[in-house]
Amino acid sequence: MNLRYLSLALCITGLVSLSSQAAEKPNFLIIIADDLGYSDLGSFGGEIETPNLDALASEGVRLTNFQAAPTCSPTRSMLLSGTDSHQAGLGNMGELLQENQKGKPGYEGYLNQRVANLAEVMQDAGYNTYTTGKWHLGRTEELSPKARGFDRSFILVQGGASHFDDQKAIISVDPKAIYREDGKQVEVPKGFFSSEFYTDRLIQYIESDKAQDKPFMAVLSYTAPHWPLHAPDQWIDKYKGRYAEGYEALRQQRLKRMQAKGIVPKGVSANTPMEGGLPTWEQLSEEQRQREARSMEVYAAMVDNMDHHIGRMLDYLRKSGKLDNTFVLFMSDNGADGNSPVDLPGNREWMAKDFDNSLENMGRKGSYIDYGAQWAQVGSTPFPFFKGFTSQGGTSVPVILSHSSLKAQAGQLNGQFFHVMDVMPTILELAGVKHPGTQFRGREVQPMQGVSMLPGLHGQAMPERAVGWELFGRRALRKGDWKMTWMTAPYGSAEWQLYNLAKDPVEAHDLAKQEPAKLAELTKEWDAYVQRNNVLLGPVKIKYGFETCLYGHCFK
Repeated sequence: MNLRYLSLALCITGLVSLSSQAAEKPNFLIIIADDLGYSDLGSFGGEIETPNLDALASEGVRLTNFQAAPTCSPTRSMLLSGTDSHQAGLGNMGELLQENQKGKPGYEGYLNQRVANLAEVMQDAGYNTYTTGKWHLGRTEELSPKARGFDRSFILVQGGASHFDDQKAIISVDPKAIYREDGKQVEVPKGFFSSEFYTDRLIQYIESDKAQDKPFMAVLSYTAPHWPLHAPDQWIDKYKGRYAEGYEALRQQRLKRMQAKGIVPKGVSANTPMEGGLPTWEQLSEEQRQREARSMEVYAAMVDNMDHHIGRMLDYLRKSGKLDNTFVLFMSDNGADGNSPVDLPGNREWMAKDFDNSLENMGRKGSYIDYGAQWAQVGSTPFPFFKGFTSQGGTSVPVILSHSSLKAQAGQLNGQFFHVMDVMPTILELAGVKHPGTQFRGREVQPMQGVSMLPGLHGQAMPERAVGWELFGRRALRKGDWKMTWMTAPYGSAEWQLYNLAKDPVEAHDLAKQEPAKLAELTKEWDAYVQRNNVLLGPVKIKYGFETCLYGHCFK
């Protein structure tokens, strides 16, 4: 062969090789549940039927020590930026910014321009990018997914809404749900149900682009099972009578299964600090028990229904030949939610006037119910408290990973410490994409603080690091097996409390007085965290349902 033909052959071989490499780029599907409890899924010890997620767990890996933020939008900002929420714009939820926070960097209340978010980076790397469902990272078109790197999007702007087509939002001062498709405000179609529609739309987006033969990065962000609790009748009927035994019976059943599965060490008891301040199941009237049981039936139906639609999504990818090359990550965005929307400003009067919460209508269109602190403590089994708290119950979330590279670990549990900030660096490494550093699309951006999970997923020890949390003035810092928390009364002592999570995973035994040297070490790390992230620690007036009451009994 002469040199001319040899050169041409080598060129063609190179192009084929590059094409093959491009075809082998993994797809990414991030599935987010909204306020799902740590113990709700069958594969994590729950009694709710979740066969599709359980099958995903048997094929993949369950992460039992994965931490998020205490609430939704801060978690989402860290997921998409790989850095702390105080850097990404959600130092506080946008709806609850305090006077001393407004106008300050990191407290914009939306995903700011000081981060290069995952969708933008993947878009520049040649990926198709999609998202459907909850956004909660900016209200305007200029702050929508379309403007932040997503090629196609259909999103709910606010933090929650009716799951049916009536488009009622969750607070009286912002009563209509706002949806945007590709940045433009739209109405939902008649017959809309959130989990079904978001799944349909994502499948439609991927299918319409299949001829491009490009890899995709998709975020399927359900609003289930966030209140208001809604589900189609046939799903609710499935759980009729299942929760008549009450809170404590269900908690113990879950704990026993969690121990049998290895999710929770044997000998660990559930830490439920609110139990002494709220009525037991036996102290409720018959009518109250019926309403409480019904609330949990609807919640379970929502989770079951969401699992069904996740199954549809995975079946589509399987039938289209994409699933084997898709890295799937399922997670909840925070702990179970025991905070009632009833006491949000103006909601009590609005809900009494505009909604039918009769026992017969609970969970149907036109109702607006939550399931309260007692069921949320069950959802958080075995951890203390729930959404909104920097305790383990507020930040520990169930995570399932599935990918062909993890087949050797199929069905296993991984108890290493991972954080939601680690998702972006993990995806970038798997995709062979570099973070842009400090300059991106003509602007200065923050570096990632998260680290790739890949070493920990393949049997290596993750490096020890100090990770902090702060929200609503509540604080926590973790380093290795040690964690300290700071919460005001009645939930804490307004002093640092110290726990050894290796020996006490449910934060039951405060060691602050017994371990002054360790407390001093972590306090120094806390000060560095505050400085690194420009955390504002002024007085905070919490307005978000955090006086925990049930039938006139308030936790003290």
